[in-house]
Amino acid sequence: MINLKIDPEFQSQIPPLTDDEFKQLEENILKEGKLLSPLIVWNNTLVDGHNRYEIVQEHPEISFSTMPLPFESREEVLAWICKNQLGRRNLTPEQKKFLMGKQYSSEKRTEAFRGNQHTAKKSGSVQSEHNQKPMKTCERIAQENHSSASSVRRAEYYAHGVDVADELSPGFRDRFFREELHIPDYLLENLGKAKPEEQAEIFEEIKNYVPKPKKVKPNKVTVKQAEKAASNTIDENYDVPQKFLELYYRLHNAESLMRKSWEVTFDLNPKLLTHPEQVKVLRFALKPHLEFLKTLDEVLAESSGESSKTA
Repeated sequence: MINLKIDPEFQSQIPPLTDDEFKQLEENILKEGKLLSPLIVWNNTLVDGHNRYEIVQEHPEISFSTMPLPFESREEVLAWICKNQLGRRNLTPEQKKFLMGKQYSSEKRTEAFRGNQHTAKKSGSVQSEHNQKPMKTCERIAQENHSSASSVRRAEYYAHGVDVADELSPGFRDRFFREELHIPDYLLENLGKAKPEEQAEIFEEIKNYVPKPKKVKPNKVTVKQAEKAASNTIDENYDVPQKFLELYYRLHNAESLMRKSWEVTFDLNPKLLTHPEQVKVLRFALKPHLEFLKTLDEVLAESSGESSKTA
């Protein structure tokens, strides 16, 4: 079996498959008994086909071939990977923006490496034949992806922000692209623009970001949504009256939002429940909230008792 090198930076540009997608890919490969398409390589380093290569590593009986491509630099490889992914995968808006930004950044560095000699020569001939200015890199990438040049420029900051966040909190990129974290574009763009000494402060803002609850008008709450929320009530013997289903849905929604906020906090701070000092900080932060919930529970219990007596 051919042993290929895995470059972490190349691999990190590939949007991750879900568990179900990976399992389906593995089943298809095992059914065929071979890889139908060759793995793309550069100097014996894998460029495209990381998931398929992982599968054949686990199943050495699967045959495969490789196709070397004559890239001149790492930046050219990175630009090719991003462009290739943009053209072949169903991407989320976050993944698409990240890949556009990485492609733009890589192509700019490739042009700088070449001194723009090839570009200048080619654009000169185009201008003389058609009497028009050569298309800028960001404009071409925008056209290829049905976007705008300004969006591509912002995407470069965005992509760099995602990379910085992953450096500060390893695993951030994968969780973000699996949609486990919901961070607005502007925060990641700010992180991508920031100087090194400013990055930690902006990343704290990202860690503490809590998505705003969506505004739901009363007439937008469907009976189905309300009944689903009511089915999750703690007391299985209690049925929420029809006229209070909407109220219950809103209370249930508020509780779910709070729980989701804590889940995001724990994801971004994996040692929060194990590191002694972080546990102290957590307990200190929770103290007023726990006291509030305790008081609220006492008030509810008292009100419930009074209602029983009245009844």
